[in-house]
Amino acid sequence: QVQLVESGGDLVQPGGSLRLSCVASGSIFGIYSMGWHRQAPGKQRELVASITTSGSEKTIYADVVKGRFAISRDSAKKTVWLQMNSLKPEDTAVYYCNAFYGVADVAWGRGTQVTVSS
Repeated sequence: QVQLVESGGDLVQPGGSLRLSCVASGSIFGIYSMGWHRQAPGKQRELVASITTSGSEKTIYADVVKGRFAISRDSAKKTVWLQMNSLKPEDTAVYYCNAFYGVADVAWGRGTQVTVSS
C-alpha cells in the first residue's frame, strides 16, 4: 500500500505563485510515476501534470498549464512538487496527488485546496 500526503494549497491572488508538495509513504519502492490532478466545483477531475519517478525523467502537462506550472521529483524519497506560477482564477480547484505502483495500482491523496482570487 502507498499513502500520499499533499501540502501547500492556499489562497493566492491572480498572478501569484504556489508550490505544492506530495510525499509518499508505505510501499514506495514500487512507485514508477506520480502526478497531480485537480477538480474544480462541478467539473470532472483532470490531469495537471505527471512525472516518472524511476529511470529517465519524463513529464506530461495539460495544455492549460504548460509554461506556467512545473513538476519535479525526488526519486529516492518519492516526493513530487508542483510549482505553479502566473496563477489564474480558473486554476482554483482541489489538487490531488496520485502515484502509480506495482502492476497497475494507483493511490490518491486527500487533496489540497488552491484558491486564486483577489
